[in-house]
Amino acid sequence: MSLFGLGSRNQKTFRPKKNAASGDKGMQLKRHIDATLGSGNLREAVRLPPGVDRNEWLAVNTVDFFNQVNILYGTLMEFCTPTTCPTMSAGPKFEYRWADGVQIKKPIEVSAPKYVEYLMDWIEAQLDDESIFPQKLGAPFPPNFQDVVKTIFKRLFRVYAHIYHSHFQKIVSLKEEAHLNTCFKHFTLFTWEFRLIDKGELAPLNDLIESIVLAY
Repeated sequence: MSLFGLGSRNQKTFRPKKNAASGDKGMQLKRHIDATLGSGNLREAVRLPPGVDRNEWLAVNTVDFFNQVNILYGTLMEFCTPTTCPTMSAGPKFEYRWADGVQIKKPIEVSAPKYVEYLMDWIEAQLDDESIFPQKLGAPFPPNFQDVVKTIFKRLFRVYAHIYHSHFQKIVSLKEEAHLNTCFKHFTLFTWEFRLIDKGELAPLNDLIESIVLAY
């Protein structure tokens, strides 16, 4: 595994790139994603390829979206601090508290960077748990697999919502606006295709999401 080269980052939040499941089919799925993304057709890039198991497709894409959000947030870490962002919010109406149901059972208020740190720790633990994300293709997925995936995507969406509401001007000044928008379009179309996030959760970016979905 290799670190993304974007300067000196706090490794607790900005991590080494995760790899999808091992095996020839895993590489085929990854190549399919890269090829369809390269064509510029995002709607085609998110569709379940013929003959591919839905859970395997969800798994390889979950790893990809985790990596994408890590890259995006990593460019903002020096600007998203406990001082600038004392709560994990998405505008004045939406605030997120952290709980993982295991170590932290009752939701707690934390700063945005602390929330993202907790989140990335939690997602990484799910991805590394072979009883949830089997490393060998063809190994069975657990009955609650899609519920875990939905929770991961719901929480990754909150990072996008925070970036758009609290750091968009910084993204523009860093000339990363086009990259952010493309990543979020891909994320939105994928979650829409597989109904991974409840509509109520999408409220902080509802107008943007509607414009993306209508455009495709």
